[in-house]
Amino acid sequence: MEPEIPILLRVARSLAGNSIDAEDLVQETLIKAFGAIENFDGMSPRAWLLTILRNTSHSTWRKKKPSYIGDWNLIVDSKPAFNAELPLSAEDEVLLGITDPFLLEAVNNLPEEFRSVLILVDVEGFSYVEAAEILDVPIGTIMSRRSRARAKVRKQLVMISERAVRE
Repeated sequence: MEPEIPILLRVARSLAGNSIDAEDLVQETLIKAFGAIENFDGMSPRAWLLTILRNTSHSTWRKKKPSYIGDWNLIVDSKPAFNAELPLSAEDEVLLGITDPFLLEAVNNLPEEFRSVLILVDVEGFSYVEAAEILDVPIGTIMSRRSRARAKVRKQLVMISERAVRE
């Protein structure tokens, strides 16, 4: 299981949206995996662990109830306690290594279902099958979302670059 932890962390960051929740999600996944090791057939430990991760993520988010804020003005300009930095999303962490700020903006503007496929397949290098298992959607959905995501990024890059030229 240990060699799969970095991959679990990367996928968990894309599912959870930040590093802190991702680490908790991976820890919970490993605990569940150790508890169910006798049910593991020895084939494809990555797929087995990613399935546990995905199921754990779904059950964790189902348990969390949204908290409602009565007065939004209280949080509009709020800052983290003790001047702490807000954790970056998994996508932001990956894309920080890319020097083109236009590409970063275009990818960040994608809806979550397209962005997650683009990150998993094009950035992380997962196959369509692996991405489908991680996101629990059919392979055809992964392929069409990737295609649409790329088209949306191309369109966004044109719009962003045109805006930059005008400014």
